[in-house]
Amino acid sequence: MQSAKYLFILLFILLISPCVAQPANIDFIVAKDGSGDFSTVQDAIDAVPDFRSNETVIYIKNGIYKEKLVLATSKTNLTFVGEDVEKTILTYDDYASKKNRFGEELGTTGSSGFFVFGDDFTARNITFKNTAGPVGQAVAIRITGDRAVFENCRFLGFQDTLYTRGDESRQYYKDCYIEGTTDFIFGASTAVFEDCQIHSKEGGHYVTAASTPEDHEFGYVFINSRFTGTAPEASVYLGRPWRPYAKVVIMNSDLGNHIKPEGWHNWNEPAKEETVFYGEFDNSGAGFTPEERVSWSHQLTPKEAEQYTLERIFDGWNPLERLGK
Repeated sequence: MQSAKYLFILLFILLISPCVAQPANIDFIVAKDGSGDFSTVQDAIDAVPDFRSNETVIYIKNGIYKEKLVLATSKTNLTFVGEDVEKTILTYDDYASKKNRFGEELGTTGSSGFFVFGDDFTARNITFKNTAGPVGQAVAIRITGDRAVFENCRFLGFQDTLYTRGDESRQYYKDCYIEGTTDFIFGASTAVFEDCQIHSKEGGHYVTAASTPEDHEFGYVFINSRFTGTAPEASVYLGRPWRPYAKVVIMNSDLGNHIKPEGWHNWNEPAKEETVFYGEFDNSGAGFTPEERVSWSHQLTPKEAEQYTLERIFDGWNPLERLGK
């Protein structure tokens, strides 16, 4: 009887203890302690055959992996799965004004800790972090490849944290946490952020800096997300246009009181007010003040909002299939 009692207690502890299931279809395991197939993430990437049409799953055990990572164009259909999003950390500490061995500044692009060039990259339960601190542009990850998917990932940094670089790149972010100070989500890609937390740290003033190409119907779309911040009240703009045709739409989202009542900034170039598209639909929270928004932004009608489906935004690509949903 006593042994049965202990067994019941053990089973109860196991049931209430948080755990992350290891996927069944693992191809490679990365572990810093040498218990996997590789001890570095880059070695695992390099081991994948070029232009593989089937998915390759790389399981990354908990650890801080300080590596300057490159996922080459030839490395297609790769999936990273972390053991724990808060403990599986891919990080580097470069920044734009840092000089290389030739005395040349790295620049914003060169500051990235992870370059994703290959198509069909997926990441789950991973933290991407630039630890350079408040030293100007310092990118955690730069994505050029098409059809990139991130689920339950964190993107940590200050200025220019997440660089959605590829003009023709489509990217989907689900249940992710993204933080920074200035322009910390920026670039030309078409990207949807669904059920995400967008966190403005103290010291910055802009969330997005889109550079959407002129011929693209969609840029950034935020759906059912939370805009939080430790920045002071009414100190942060939702976005400013890096290029003249920037497009950002925020829908069904909660905006914290750190968001400025006017909402959007023209980057001190009034001409961009005629070409950008900044829109909102059915938002809420202390930072949602539609009556005080700049006159050149838009409050979408229900009919206009109906156009913002994954199928239309991504031109037929369904990222949920990659997530098995």
